[in-house]
Amino acid sequence: MRRVSGGEGAREPALPTIVIVDDAAEVRSLVRTRLRLSRKLHVVGEAADGVEAIEMARQHRPELMLLDVSMPVMDGLETLPRVLEASPGTRVVMYSGFQEQGLAQRALELGASVFLEKSSSLDTLADELVAALSAATAPVAPAVEPEEPDEDADAAVLREHLERFREVFDDAAIGMATVTLAGQVVRANAALADLLGRPVAELVGTPYAAFVGTAEGRLAAALQEILDGTSRVVQVEHEVPLGSVRRQVLATLAPVLDSAGRPLYLFLQVQDVTAQRAAEEQLRQSEARFRLIVEAVEDYAIFMLSTDGDVQSWNAGAERINGYAEDEIVGRHFSTFYPPEVVASGHPERELEIALREGHYEEEGVRVRKDGTRFWANVLITAVHDRDGRHVGFAKVTRDNTERREMLEMLEQAAEDQAHFLAVTAHELRTPVGVLAGTAETLREHWTQLDDADRDGLLDGMVSSAARLRRLLTDLLTASRLQASALEMSSEPVDVLRLAEAAVATAQRIHPADEVLVEGEPGLVVDGDPDRLAQVLDNLIGNALRHGRPPVRVTVHRVGDTVEVAVGDSGSGVPEEMRERLFDRFATGRSRGGTGLGLFIVRQLARSHAGDAVYLPPAPGEPGSGRFVVSLPLATPSV
Repeated sequence: MRRVSGGEGAREPALPTIVIVDDAAEVRSLVRTRLRLSRKLHVVGEAADGVEAIEMARQHRPELMLLDVSMPVMDGLETLPRVLEASPGTRVVMYSGFQEQGLAQRALELGASVFLEKSSSLDTLADELVAALSAATAPVAPAVEPEEPDEDADAAVLREHLERFREVFDDAAIGMATVTLAGQVVRANAALADLLGRPVAELVGTPYAAFVGTAEGRLAAALQEILDGTSRVVQVEHEVPLGSVRRQVLATLAPVLDSAGRPLYLFLQVQDVTAQRAAEEQLRQSEARFRLIVEAVEDYAIFMLSTDGDVQSWNAGAERINGYAEDEIVGRHFSTFYPPEVVASGHPERELEIALREGHYEEEGVRVRKDGTRFWANVLITAVHDRDGRHVGFAKVTRDNTERREMLEMLEQAAEDQAHFLAVTAHELRTPVGVLAGTAETLREHWTQLDDADRDGLLDGMVSSAARLRRLLTDLLTASRLQASALEMSSEPVDVLRLAEAAVATAQRIHPADEVLVEGEPGLVVDGDPDRLAQVLDNLIGNALRHGRPPVRVTVHRVGDTVEVAVGDSGSGVPEEMRERLFDRFATGRSRGGTGLGLFIVRQLARSHAGDAVYLPPAPGEPGSGRFVVSLPLATPSV
């Protein structure tokens, strides 16, 4: 639990009281300083999560509470009604980096008095909070870009760098947009504008359904699936009307959810699949033309059926795929290749009826081999007629598409991971970028009004935010190079304990309030890249400080022919449901936050050094949160 102390002065009875709730200490420091400078509000307490916020409300009964939405342990939406229950007279003002109206409306429904965006000007924050005390209704503060005063050279450079972070979305090579739950585009990038043949300005405020032509019904159904919670990621393929040009695109929609699992808004990704679909159509037509039985073909099962569906011929591909020799299958009904439940439904007979009526029938589905194993098959049945037009049977071509289906499922999962990663990364960038901008503005405009404690607090916040951005960018670059197998590493003798001591010293400078301890055996040396190994330790220590509880302990010991570096903390440990995918790329828990790249990079870098990284949960009755252990082979002594 945190209370304001030092620099606040004696409480002025006439000033309304307020509690600030935000999981970022630098944000709380910045807001507290600006409210003090306004001389309009008295900060009586601070909290870093919902649990602390409820206790602050119960203890102080403040007139106002500034409550962040996205926090660990208990988020703002879950906290809001409990705060009002603990202190019914408190006016709660929600404060969030998410700008979508759906989130604001939900906060108001739960009892918030006002919803403010973190992009709003800090100069008007105190006035907006005071106004909330007498507001008859619960308005949503508009996103107004503050006027930018003249900047000095240093501030101009800082702003230029901040703008580069905001351009990540706009400069992406793939079409992307933020869409309301009703399907209306609220933000789009240049790549999407190029795909849809409209300027960005025309896309904003326009329903995406306006660009999907005859697929409008499928788009509406996809949106409803997300709202109903039946699908996490949905795809709609449609044509884009561009005059005489025929462009086929695949639109992928994924919700950005709040901590209760409710969608706040949608992330839209649009890919041009014109060339891919043209190739698939060409292949389909090619398969339809090849209706002759070719015994030498082994990749396709090609055989003839009688008018009743009995197998009349058999090729090598059919034997390889289905497992039957020719004398074992000829004369038997082709329903032999279908699962019993499909046969019972009469589906094989309906396939022949459709092929006879329409000339051909094509589907993908499960088939059964002779040994009972099942596979995913693409099936084409074509009605065969003689020169006089009499129906004489069917040609059936079957292809084993099991591997292709697995690949498509992997691509769908990758699309979901990418959508989630982009949404989470944008959110991870928002707080440090906002703190840097707000702090720079405060220091420039109020330097003489600030005392040394205020300046130190603001500068510490800038250092922390800059370090957070640097770590994020380092992780993104490393993950990209690992995926492309383009990561370059040097090799030299590295004293592991000294490396650990340096990493701990760095962590202590960034987190002076948190205790980080290191101990181990001196003189243990490995061959490796010191910068990459330092990144491993930085990620593990940062992970412990962010998701665990101090003190954090780093130990270095020899185990056989390896050096083991263990990092543990005093928190509750990794939930059991997360452990299996803990080191996967983009793996994040519900309340863990982050991009999901840190531990992925740790393991990949450890393995690049012929080592490994694992998580060891605490034994029953053992205190602590368990340990992350990186093992590296000891350097071979030089002769």
